[in-house]
Order: sequence, then C-alpha cells, then structure tokens
Amino acid sequence: MSNHTDTIAAVATPSGRGGVGIIRISGALVPEIAQSILGDCPKPRYAVHRLFKDADGNTLDDGIALYFPTPHSFTGEHVLELQGHGGQVVLDMLLKRCVELGACLAQPGEFSERAFINEKVDLAQAEAIADLIDSASEQAARSALRSLQGDFSKQINQLLHYLIELRVYVEAALDFPEEEVDFLADKAIIHRLEQIKAALKDIFAQAKQGSLLRDGMNLVIAGRPNAGKSSLLNALAGDEVAIVTDIAGTTRDTVKERINLAGMPLHIIDTAGLRDSDDVVEQIGIQRAWKAIETADLVLVLRDHSLENEHQDQYEHIAILERIPSHLPQLIVHNKIDKSGHAAGIFDSEIYLSAKQGTGIEALKTALQEQVGYQSNSESNFLARRRHIIALEATQAAVQEAETQLRIFNAGELMAEELKTAQYALGQITGRYTPDDLLGEIFSSFCIGK
Repeated sequence: MSNHTDTIAAVATPSGRGGVGIIRISGALVPEIAQSILGDCPKPRYAVHRLFKDADGNTLDDGIALYFPTPHSFTGEHVLELQGHGGQVVLDMLLKRCVELGACLAQPGEFSERAFINEKVDLAQAEAIADLIDSASEQAARSALRSLQGDFSKQINQLLHYLIELRVYVEAALDFPEEEVDFLADKAIIHRLEQIKAALKDIFAQAKQGSLLRDGMNLVIAGRPNAGKSSLLNALAGDEVAIVTDIAGTTRDTVKERINLAGMPLHIIDTAGLRDSDDVVEQIGIQRAWKAIETADLVLVLRDHSLENEHQDQYEHIAILERIPSHLPQLIVHNKIDKSGHAAGIFDSEIYLSAKQGTGIEALKTALQEQVGYQSNSESNFLARRRHIIALEATQAAVQEAETQLRIFNAGELMAEELKTAQYALGQITGRYTPDDLLGEIFSSFCIGK
C-alpha cells in the first residue's frame, strides 16, 4: 500500500471497451487536480458536465465529474470521480494526467482500506464490498449487501458490549475485594454467560450459512473405475463437461466444475478411478485423486450398484473407505440403479440413483445440502468469510473456558483472562483488534479501484 497521506488514483471500471469508464481519485490533492483537469472544483455532490484537459489545455475526454469533500465521501477524504468514455486508451491518458499532478497509482483495495482507516466502514463491511462484487448468486448478493449495510457488524458489536460489561463487573470485583462482593456466587454472572453463549450460537449459525453462500463446498467424487463418476458430474452440472465411455479408466486427471446448488456454490471434482494399476499415466491420475480427496469438504463415494454383490467390488470399496481420512465427511452413493432395478432415493442415509437417466439426482442434491447444514429456503442475514468462522469459534472456546473457570475452579482471575481472550477474538471480525499483516492480506485481495 502507498502512504496513507498520498493522493491515490485508479481506474474504477473493468478493463476493456465500454460505454462508461471511471477514474477515481482520493486524497488531499483532489481540489488541485480537479482545478487542473476540469478548470474548477465542482460543487460538492453534484454531477457536472466538463471537458477533461491535459497539461497543454487539450481535451482528453468529455464527461461527468463528481466531487465529494472530506469527510463526506466513501474514503473519508476528498474524492473526485471522472466519468468518461470506456476506452482503455482514454482512461490511461486520464490516469497518466492524474499522476502528473501528484497522485499515486492505487493498489488493490486501497480505497476500501482508507474507508476502514478513516472509520467510514468497519472491516466486516469493507470485506462485504468485495463479496458483493464477487457474488455468484442473487441470494449471496443480497446477503453481502446486508453485511455492507452493517447487519453483521451490529450483532458482533452487541455481543462485544455484553462481553465488556461482564469483564468490567468481574475485574471490578477482583480489584476491590474490600467491597465483599462474592461475584463467584452471583447467579447474575451465570445468567450473563448463558446470554452470551446463546447469542454466540445464533450468530455462529448465521455465519455458517453466510460462509456457505460465499465459499460453497468442495465436493470430490471418488470410487472405482467405471462406477459412473463422470456421468454423475455431467448430471449435476447439467452439461457434458466430462468424457463418458464404457472403458474403465477413461478419466485420467481431475475434472473440475462449479455449479450453483440452490444458491450455494458447489465446486465438484471428478477423479480418476481408484484401483491398483501398472499404467504410469493412470497412476499419476490416481495420486491426484487422493490429493483432491484430502482437501475436500465432502467425499462422495460412488459405487456401481449392479456390481455390489461381486467380491472384488466389495473388497475395493472397503479399501477406498478405509483410506479416506476419518475426519472427512462421506456420502455413499449407489449408481446405475437402472441396471440393478433398485428404487431411487435415500435409504439408510445412502443415495440410490441413475446418473445416466437422471433419477435420484434431486435426492442427492437434498442430501448434499443437509450434509453441510445449508438451508436454501432461509436467507442468511449476512455473508461471512472463513476468518469470521474461525474468530467465532475462538470466541466460543474462550467463553466456554471462562465458564469452566467459574463453575469448577472458582478462579475469578482466570475467568477474567478468558473473557479478555473472547473479546479480542470477536473484535477481529470488525477490525477492532486486527493485526496489520492481516489487514494487508485482506485488502490486497480486492480489485484495483475499490
């Protein structure tokens, strides 16, 4: 990032040809830059038509200018937007002129970072800006907008308020023992802890839904050769994205496809059939299949139901299940019921379907949603990131330990320390206690001009 006292400029619209192209400028030099390019500094918050001039007074473009003086702007600084034509050459000339007048080229996410630093938005709201831009579904976009408008932050700040209140009470009792307040025996403390735990549970459940909406689930389809893995991928994707033949071992490498499952992104990976093989190329494909399985959120183990009574199929299926890491969620799917004659649907938590005919696919989709706790019929109040989930888990763990120190050990000092840890973990979500290196990592993932 540049120095926060510098004036920064960037193209705020996507590269390429377009009807409109926008240059965004933020910083103390904005009034001077406006005077040089436009001939005057426009009236605040009014769209005005101007000719954009170079150093010699020649016209670079003809468009609209918008000026937002500090502190009433997105970044909290002076901001100028030049809305011209969307040709890349025109925008480059305008940007070059801004640099000549003292602006620095903005880094990815630098406008949003300045909005955060100047307390125009908190960190969760700033992240929601990028999430709104990157939304893959209407549901995700609406949830990201709620986060941007502060719905997530309000709940976090309310919970922080509860934690701080309890910390103040506990630490005051520790600091003034002469007051003879036996806070360890005070039922009000237990009641407050229960309130905090209940609020945490509710926020965590919403955040899990929000995280699924944003990031989705990595699903790996695994199984013996010719079990119908590629056919199942095609059935889920609704397109012929993988080659399907009757020859065992057709798939030699991982095939990836992204679909939308009732608003949740589903990242599907089709893998090579798992078996012992002397073929060098197939061995590489099998190695990649196991590598994909190790990084999955859910492993879908596929079987050819028409062969399930054969000893070899049973032996190799058990071998696959035993090798899959025990911590990974698994879902057993029986394919080719069009050959075996079995009914489609869910029986004893296992799925029966025909990828070729498409029967049972809806039951599989339902099972996938249930496996990760995704509720397509209830919109999350906000979008959440993986780091938010981690912070909430750390907060829950600290609150639980605080209760243990109170109930079991009667250790007020240790309880107070755990509450402090919980407050710190929760504050990382909104940026109150977030390390600078994490801030740099977050904002560098934004697009330039935002």
